[in-house]
Amino acid sequence: MADKLTRTEEAELQERPKRDTPLARIQAVPWLIVIVLLAATAWLAWRAFIYKEEGDPVGSAMLAFEKQNSLTVFSSRFEVVAESTNTQGVLGIDILKSRQAAIIPATVEYRLDLSTMDRDRFAWDAGTETLSVTLPSLRISRPNLDEADARTFTEGNFVTGNAAEALARNNSRQAEQKANAFAKNPEVLALARQAAKEAVRQNLAIPMQVAGYGDVTVNVAFDGETTGPA
Repeated sequence: MADKLTRTEEAELQERPKRDTPLARIQAVPWLIVIVLLAATAWLAWRAFIYKEEGDPVGSAMLAFEKQNSLTVFSSRFEVVAESTNTQGVLGIDILKSRQAAIIPATVEYRLDLSTMDRDRFAWDAGTETLSVTLPSLRISRPNLDEADARTFTEGNFVTGNAAEALARNNSRQAEQKANAFAKNPEVLALARQAAKEAVRQNLAIPMQVAGYGDVTVNVAFDGETTGPA
C-alpha cells in the first residue's frame, strides 16, 4: 500500500508541471503586449522627433513653381506727359495750328519667367540648411496707358477732327515711349528686383517648412549677382 501511494504521488509530481506551464504562458501574455506597445511608442517618437528622412530640397523648391509659368512681382503706376503740335494749310501755307498737351496715367508690370527655373538655378547647402536661388532677368510688360483718365490741354483757334486725332495718336506714341523709358529707370528696376526677391523667398520658405525641412534660409539673386542675403 505504501509503495502504491508513493507511485501515485510520483505520478502527481510528474503531471503537475504539465498543468503549471499553460498558466505561466497565460500570465506572460499581458507583459508581452505591454512590451510591444512600448516598443511601438518609442519607434513612433523617434520617427516623429529624431529621425529625418533624406529628401530632395531642390525638388521641393521646384515643385512650388511647377504650376506657375510666370510670377508678377511688381507693378508701377505713374504719369507721363506728352505734347504734340499739328499744322494744316492750303497750297503750302499754314493756316491752322494746334497744340495739345496730355498727362496720361500708365501702368507697367514686372514679371519672372518661371519656365526657365531648372535645377541648375537652385543650390542646397545641407550644413547650413540654406537654399540659394538664381533668377533670370525681369520681364517688363508693355505700358498700359489709361487714356480714358488722361488730362488734355488743347490750344488753337480751330481744331479740326483730323487734327484732334493726329494730336491724340502722336501723344499716345510719345506716352508709350516715355513710359518704357521710365520703367527701365535704375531706381524703379531696383525696387522691382527687390520685390521679386522677397516674393521668391515667401513662395519657397513656407513650402519648404511644410515639406519638413524646418526654418530654411532662402537666398535669392539675379543672374550676374552674388547669391546671398538682401
